[in-house]
Amino acid sequence: IRQSMDGRSRWADNIMIERWFRSLKTEQLYPNEYHTPRELRQLINQYVDDYNGIRPHEALGYEVPDKLYFNRFAA
Repeated sequence: IRQSMDGRSRWADNIMIERWFRSLKTEQLYPNEYHTPRELRQLINQYVDDYNGIRPHEALGYEVPDKLYFNRFAA
């Protein structure tokens, strides 16, 4: 396994996922309480579904990621 920060400017490789994890933690994990691992998994799955299917993203022209992704495969 090679570390991603092995060269110059490699810190930029992880910016998008680090930002996503920050959003997950501040919007979903910290404000909510969960009692079991199953409940936590459901909470995370719901967040991912909402993030990709409902929530518009500024960087995508206020479209939802699912719409842009699945439209690529529509014939």
